Amino acid sequence: MANEYALTQEVYDQLKEELKELLATGRADIAEKLKEAKSFGDLSENSEYDEAKSDQAKMEARIAELQDIINNATILDSSQLSTETVHTGLVVKIFDRTYNDTAEYHIVGAPQADPMQNMISDESPVGKALLGHKVGDTVHVEIPDGFDELEILNIYRP
Repeated sequence: MANEYALTQEVYDQLKEELKELLATGRADIAEKLKEAKSFGDLSENSEYDEAKSDQAKMEARIAELQDIINNATILDSSQLSTETVHTGLVVKIFDRTYNDTAEYHIVGAPQADPMQNMISDESPVGKALLGHKVGDTVHVEIPDGFDELEILNIYRP
């Protein structure tokens, strides 16, 4: 079963550009590194060759990941989302009863997540727990230290 990725148009375009770059020049650069490393002789003791092969594997994994995301992306238009309940693409203001603190989280698709910018994945424990709830709801989230109680104060478009 394929994953579905909720992305903004901007992030979708960025990922497509990254894929295009990897396919256009990334593979050629790796091929050149491999060719150069092979010229150093015995491959069994050739650290440059091993490093180039490792770089190739990482790049091919990233290409496959990008292709999966792009092929299974749903483009979000937050202006079309109802703010009645929490959805991917919306911002949620919460009161954390456990830590007696308020926070705002922009719920985004996993490829777009950036916790340092309060952009949390809809697949994260907090993001997943908030989905579908309304203002005034209290949501219980399992965290490493036990449970967290989050009260939804507001839901709005970014």
